[in-house]
Amino acid sequence: MGFLERFRRRLTETDEQRLASEVQEWASRVPGSVRIASCAGRTRVKLAGVVKRITVTPIQGSESLEAVISDGTGEVSVVWMGRRSIPGLTLGTHVVVEGMVADEHAGRRMVNPTFEFAA
Repeated sequence: MGFLERFRRRLTETDEQRLASEVQEWASRVPGSVRIASCAGRTRVKLAGVVKRITVTPIQGSESLEAVISDGTGEVSVVWMGRRSIPGLTLGTHVVVEGMVADEHAGRRMVNPTFEFAA
């Protein structure tokens, strides 16, 4: 691909498309991880992605922290029960989670996964 073609493509793509391709490229380099779009439900998987949204449900007795993680191919909702926050977990954070993925009517969900922050 020549310089002019790359330049033209760079000018015509949206910020969301650019971010998705950058995240896809990064996630593909994480050893052992699979893409969100290709992971099978009811299986233990390792996913790498970027935090797009964080929601806290502060109901007494059933607190939970939910983060939507995207790898450029899809999104998964990750829920940590009994937590209101995780130090370092903010919008745009690169994170690697590992746990059981379930397909639900609202999308894919992972509950109480192990996680690590990526550089």
